[in-house]
Amino acid sequence: MLDFDLAELYEVATRIMNQSVKRNLDRFPGDFMFRLTPLEWETMSSQFVMTSPLKRPKKALPFAFTEHGVTMLANILKTEKAIKMNIAIVRTLIFLRKMTIGHKDLSTQLQELRKELYEYRDENDNQLKAIYDAIENLLEDKTEKKHWEERERIGYKS
Repeated sequence: MLDFDLAELYEVATRIMNQSVKRNLDRFPGDFMFRLTPLEWETMSSQFVMTSPLKRPKKALPFAFTEHGVTMLANILKTEKAIKMNIAIVRTLIFLRKMTIGHKDLSTQLQELRKELYEYRDENDNQLKAIYDAIENLLEDKTEKKHWEERERIGYKS
């Protein structure tokens, strides 16, 4: 999550939250928090329908916090709102992780099903080919023998 979004959720100014983070940088290793590059920020900003310069001037690159970084913010921001919001965010992240794990299982099942369908299709294709070949052979035999010409007519002769 980006710093200005978290600051809004925690109901603190972005600069105040970032000052608190900078005072406690040892709590935020690279896998907890990182600063966006100018290219990342420009690309991301161009995706916003409207960017508010009040939220974040384009010159100042935002911090991005990972799940663990968001959790660590609770130790720095001691307001009641920040603590409650942090608990809600962590619960949401846990829920998303569970959903992701569920989708991995579903993805694996879909891959197995796709493999079975391809095997089944190949088997059916071979069986259908054998049936078509047999029908073609029967038709060729009939046209070669011309059974209807060799038979004696039945019924009244005129």
